This record gives sequence, C-alpha cells and structure tokens, in this order.
Amino acid sequence: MHTLSPLPSIRFIHTADIHLGKSYHRSPAEGERFEDFFRMLGSIINDAIQEQVDFVLLAGDLFHTGHILPKTFARTIEVLTPLKNAGIPCIAVEGNHDWIHRRDNISWMEALSQMGYLHLLRPTRSDDGSYYFAPFDYTTGQGGVITIKGAHIYGLGYIGTQAGSHVERICQAVTTKNNILLFHVGIWSYSPVEIGAMKPEEALLLADSFSYVALGHGHKPYTVAHKNGRIFAYNPGSPECVNFGEERYPKGYYLVTAENETYHHQFIPVTPRPMLTCSIDLEGVSTIDEALLRLDASLSVLELPSHNRHQVLLCIKLHGAISCNPFELHRERIRSLVLPHLTPLHLEIKNLTTRAGKRPGEQESVSLQSIEEEVLRDLLTQDSSYKGQEDALVTLCLALREQIINGNGDADELVGMVQEF
Repeated sequence: MHTLSPLPSIRFIHTADIHLGKSYHRSPAEGERFEDFFRMLGSIINDAIQEQVDFVLLAGDLFHTGHILPKTFARTIEVLTPLKNAGIPCIAVEGNHDWIHRRDNISWMEALSQMGYLHLLRPTRSDDGSYYFAPFDYTTGQGGVITIKGAHIYGLGYIGTQAGSHVERICQAVTTKNNILLFHVGIWSYSPVEIGAMKPEEALLLADSFSYVALGHGHKPYTVAHKNGRIFAYNPGSPECVNFGEERYPKGYYLVTAENETYHHQFIPVTPRPMLTCSIDLEGVSTIDEALLRLDASLSVLELPSHNRHQVLLCIKLHGAISCNPFELHRERIRSLVLPHLTPLHLEIKNLTTRAGKRPGEQESVSLQSIEEEVLRDLLTQDSSYKGQEDALVTLCLALREQIINGNGDADELVGMVQEF
C-alpha cells in the first residue's frame, strides 16, 4: 500500500456538488435562490483564505448544468477571484451536471481552467481503454495530475455507471506515492445516488494507490473505511440543499490536514437555506372540504425553522386514499391555505393521493401518477420502434414533466436529460 512519505504538512478544503446556476425558473424566488449557491461557495472560499490552506479540492458538479447562462459564468468568476488572488489553487473535476452535451464546444469548466480560475483535471484514454494522467500544464489549463508540496493530486470526473470496472485500470496508471484522487462517483450503501455509483468492494482497490480519495456526486456526507479500519474515501455532500429531502443531512465540507503520513479530516458545518418537507396524510377523507380542513390543521402545527421562517423552501406532500377527486386538490387551492401560515420563498406541491373506492374492473385505488404512466405507456406501445424501451421512456417523460412543473430546469438542461437518454 502506498503511504505518505515524510513531507511538509498540507492543509486543504474538500468540497463538492456546489450546483451554481440552480434556481426555480419563472418563480418569484428565482433571483434569491440563484444567489444561494454563490453565497455558499463564497463562504467556503472565504474560509479557505482565512485558514490559509494549500489548495481547494472541488469534486465535481460546480455547475447545475453544463449549459449555463452568461450571468452564471460571470458570477462564478467573481466568486473565484479572491481565491485566485490569494494564490490558492482550486483543483476540480467535472461531474455529471457539468457535462456539455455538444462536444464541439469548449465547456465552461475548460474555459475557467484556461483562465486560471481553477485547474481542471482530466485523464486521457488509449485505444485499449487504459488511463494516462498527464502532468498539468498551467499554460493550457490541461492535464490529469497536479503536484503540490509533494502530494500528487489525480483527477477523474464522472465516468458513468461502469465506474467500478475502471478502478483497476485507474490504479495501474498511478506510479507515484503520496497520492490523492479527485473522483466524481458514489459508493453503494453509503450514497443515496442511484446512478453513477460503484460497489464498496470495487472501491477498496483505490486504497492501495491513494491515501485520500476525494469523492463527490452524493449529496449526503459519508466516509468509507478499508477492511483494516483505515478511512480512505470521503464525500462531503453538497453544502447547499439542492433538492427537497436533503434537509435531513448535515451540510458542510472537509478541512483536511496531512501530517506524519496521516490524514486528519474535520467536517465543517455550514448554514444552507432552510428547507422543509411537510408530509400530510389525507387517508379516508370523503370530500374536498374535509381534505382542506385536514390540510389547514396540519399547516397550523407545522414546525418551522426558528430563523428566516418566511425564507424557507417548502415542499408539501399529500398522500392517502381519498373518496373525492384528487385533481380538485390543485396547486392554487393548496397555496391559498399555506399563505395565512407563512410565505415561503418557494413552494412545491406533490399530490400523491389515490382515489379510494372500487368500480367494476378497477383496482382498489388509482394514483394520479399511475394514470399518467398508463396513458404514456399506451401511447408508446402504439409505435413498434419504442418496443423494449417503454418503461425508460415513461420515466423520462415524467421526470421532464416534474422539472417543468417545479421550475427546476431551463431549456438546455431539459434537452440534456433527453440527450443523456
């Protein structure tokens, strides 16, 4: 196993999944939510300067989409400038969200690297599939490995669902000691991410070549230990809440010191935008009026953040089998009940209720999503060219619908979802 040789101590910050450019499009909260992610990155950079770290590791998904707006690029330069002026390298890899789908264009990450605001690491691949990490060229902003104070930092962005099968070839390309790997990948059983993760046993081989594996991709923080008990891989999670449900996770980044051949990590908590998911059970209600009364009662006892209670991001989930028509619980009706209790910065509503009661030939309950899925599947099965892909296409259509309804995706991002399929 490669271990860190006696070298000057190094200190660095490890963060990931910043998601600059994320907002709620066509929402009154669009501008404020857009700034949340820049404020978070700016606070981490301020900490890096104050702590006088040797470098900052950014393990992918700097941006929420590869096709960013010019204002997003301009704000990114503005936020990264103090780090550049302080002479602290920001070493980054691309995540799945950073990908640009039209490869004839230079990506925004490549542009930032060429301009010196970050150092983007990418390996090259040979025809037989082997990896090569070229030394980073500060003039062109290209390379696969960069050396700082005797530590060799290798970069590997998102490589897809087969990442685990690449580990052996990655390790074979590493001939140095005192190595750090920057890798945008999740680890099964630790990460809530379903796509782009590797099995824990596949990841173990990395511990033989790298003293510190800096992960990204999963928005929940975790560490991975070898069978001998040594922690070798670290995922800080996303510092800002990106999606509803993440409010359950600690939010922060790692401040890391390597000294006497040992890495010491400290999780530094941050304060993201307050986010709240409220699940309301409407099981058994027989009329819309009864459903609205139960909804209002649940909102009246809602536990809100003690600070910025009117700046919270709120998601209301309705569930249960009801005897009335679920379609009558539409967005504006529910919103009118929320406003007397609080004015959230952003409100999302997920109606997961089902229609109770059984008609001849029908199931006991039918959800809105089930109806939508059935209609889409019927349409797709009418064309034989979609045979065998109906389920995947239904999932894609519903995902696009969800993004549009909640204002979470711009046109380029939605096109990207289709192109990735």
